[in-house]
Amino acid sequence: MKKVVIVGGGIAGLTVAKTLLEGKMQAEITVVNNAPHYFAGPSRPLLLTGEQSLDRIVRGYEEVARRGVKVVVGTVYSVDPANRRVRLVGGYVSDGGVMELQYDYLVVAPGVVLDGSQITGYDKYRGNVLNVYDPGRARLLRDKVWSAERGTVVVYAPKVPYRCAPAPTETALLIDAVLRHRGVRDKFKIIHIDANDKTQPPVIADVVGEIYKKQGIEVVTGQEITEIGENYVVTRSGERYQYDILAMLEPNRAPKFVAEAGLGGQWVEVRSPQDLRHPKFDDVLAAGDAAGLQFPKNQEIAFESALFAANKILEMEGLPHRASVQYAFLGWAYVGNPEGRLQTLSVMFGLDFTTQPPKPSKDPQPKREYTERKDSWEQSYLKNLFGH
Repeated sequence: MKKVVIVGGGIAGLTVAKTLLEGKMQAEITVVNNAPHYFAGPSRPLLLTGEQSLDRIVRGYEEVARRGVKVVVGTVYSVDPANRRVRLVGGYVSDGGVMELQYDYLVVAPGVVLDGSQITGYDKYRGNVLNVYDPGRARLLRDKVWSAERGTVVVYAPKVPYRCAPAPTETALLIDAVLRHRGVRDKFKIIHIDANDKTQPPVIADVVGEIYKKQGIEVVTGQEITEIGENYVVTRSGERYQYDILAMLEPNRAPKFVAEAGLGGQWVEVRSPQDLRHPKFDDVLAAGDAAGLQFPKNQEIAFESALFAANKILEMEGLPHRASVQYAFLGWAYVGNPEGRLQTLSVMFGLDFTTQPPKPSKDPQPKREYTERKDSWEQSYLKNLFGH
């Protein structure tokens, strides 16, 4: 029986596993994840307003295991593609210790690492860096936004690609809404510093820009943060910005084992968006945010790349099943609530990569309906992949 090892138990990794099962591949499928649970991404910013809660977006792997997928909790630290080996350190719900897995096919889908190591002062002041990307820091950010009486909030977006393009603008606008709800917005300055020439995604940069103007949010584009101090950041141009609350997303990259195994640099190298095999190894594929694709890093692209990866494995195994897939998506970006009500509005946007150049679409009118649609979409993914 063939052995398939999937590094990463998120949307991409579980989509590959599910599609292989649906394709009737006779294989031992092992998913390696660095935690015993999955923390869904798209609605995390709503933790700031209290419109979302962890119990709705955290899932365990019990139902996944019941489907016939072996789930191993551990951190992969080494891949040996020449000898088809994956090495990991077991997590607290496993046997622990160093483990080694053999594979016939390896799918690398570990998501991203948030890496601020190139920013001066990051190691010393990392405790000041908050964002909505992990539950601990999201909780601290929420507590600060709900308790502070005055000050300056600095929100930062690194150079693309990074996971979930709208998250920094969503963070700024949801913080704005909370402060208005509390009646203290006039005592705060909100500054969004962006390393890109536009806020992300570009298709709605004009819409966000107009909302920022109305809400009194300052935006600085084309500037990377190069230094963090106890209460300030410095951009590449030398400008210094004071902060009381720092909501900062670090630059994104794939885990270090990718580069150390010769599978890529910042991201895993692939042959093409449709053929996600590594250029040197037919049995190593990538999917999700870690794949070196020229597309935004979001849940829909992660899902679609996983279908292409699974289809390629099924093709190599001579099996007829193919999941229907193309690169295109609709998404929704939270834009807060100008009246300070904790009923977040959203705008809709999309990109169709089946045409060249990619065809953008958007509805610039903020609507509560879009926020509700985004919630239903996220919950449907969780039910489909995690069983509930």
